[in-house]
Amino acid sequence: MSSIGEKVSYLKGLAEGLKCDDKIVNGILDVLADIAANLEEVDEELDDVASVMTDLEESVADIEDDLYGDEDDDYDGIEDDIADMYETVCPNCGNSIRFDYEQANAGGMDCPNCGKRLIFELDEDDSDEL
Repeated sequence: MSSIGEKVSYLKGLAEGLKCDDKIVNGILDVLADIAANLEEVDEELDDVASVMTDLEESVADIEDDLYGDEDDDYDGIEDDIADMYETVCPNCGNSIRFDYEQANAGGMDCPNCGKRLIFELDEDDSDEL
């Protein structure tokens, strides 16, 4: 596939071969040649920009890996924390409350919604764990 510049050069050659002295045709061909040269420069600059963007994306990915580590490691800890959570409903206000083993083992907590004291009793085989 030939470039725009090559096509314009071909048209110029045809016009010169016809011994055409038409100023309009020659002017159009000159403008087309300028446009083709400009487009070639723009294509080269876009290639440079694409290369820089690729390098930047790789650098950002490296920085993210350094800062945040492996994504799976981060979520494993969160999943473990959620797995150790319990849930109950306050009998006074009906608010759903989540609490961990330490709060349950301490005997209870105050409802964050209404302030009523909630007492917890955990059995070793408690199956209310989320």
